[in-house]
Amino acid sequence: MHDVLLGVALVGATITTGLTAGVFALYAHTIMPGLRKVDDRTFIRSFQAIDRAIINPWFMAGGFVGALVLTLAATVLSLREDPLPWLGVALVLYAFTFVATIAVNVPLNDALKAVDPDGDVDLAAVRREFGEARWAAWNLARTVASTGAFACLAWALVVFGGATG
Repeated sequence: MHDVLLGVALVGATITTGLTAGVFALYAHTIMPGLRKVDDRTFIRSFQAIDRAIINPWFMAGGFVGALVLTLAATVLSLREDPLPWLGVALVLYAFTFVATIAVNVPLNDALKAVDPDGDVDLAAVRREFGEARWAAWNLARTVASTGAFACLAWALVVFGGATG
């Protein structure tokens, strides 16, 4: 039963971490470069719409938070198992991803969401204050960390399969 629980947690952690890494990578190589080319009002409206859309149960539970919970569960379940070192590294990398998101990206997102792009506001100043470069740099950091976590989890699956097979 223990091997089944560990296998389920490990597969779930790998899938959810991979999906989350993909979302962050999509921001890095598609969304932010695309938004960089638009005027201030379009940038603010578009970013607000994307940010509101991503806060949904599929992403939050099935990806972002789920990846942390499942990686933690797999790590705890493997305390005396061969994949533990890979799971430990994956957990640290994904924990960095989670903390960076909560500490940096989310507050920047929330500040931008609070702005009425149709109100009496200097949109260029709002965009500058948002700090696209800072947001993108932290997004790149969480993309690299979550992709590293995904790679560690994938290898942990190989190690787990070799140990049980």
